Amino acid sequence: MALDDQDIQRLGRCVELARAALNAGDEPFGSILVDADGTVLFEDHNHVADGDATAHPELAIAQWSAANLPPDRRGRATVYTSGEHCPMCAAAHAWVGLGRIVFAVAGAQLADWLTDWQAPLPPVATLPITAVAPQLTVDGPAPQYRDEMMALYATKFAP
Repeated sequence: MALDDQDIQRLGRCVELARAALNAGDEPFGSILVDADGTVLFEDHNHVADGDATAHPELAIAQWSAANLPPDRRGRATVYTSGEHCPMCAAAHAWVGLGRIVFAVAGAQLADWLTDWQAPLPPVATLPITAVAPQLTVDGPAPQYRDEMMALYATKFAP
């Protein structure tokens, strides 16, 4: 499915959240959960700077939705995120039955940039979401946000 104007706008909010995370001294990742009616239900950014490497916004969305939404509503919701889910977050997304995922930057793009910058790669494999959860509907990346996200990542990860 092609990204429409609403998708691009919502990804813009994720990029804003990623910038807020970076400004707070954290890694630049941000995500929102939108229900089938277009209402933003939850938003968050990375909180890994506090020492919990699992404090990703995508995982927080999965946990929040499991606690607050019935399964049918979860399946109709969309997760928008600045960076493609890592394997942990992709699995959580699938396990709780969330719907579509839309991302601005692919995990492979970030891995390529980290390699170019000679920065450490993540401790888990950089896999496409559908390699972890093949039944999910996934759309991205959004080329409109490539340069902006690369600059945020460079600020945090490039030596």
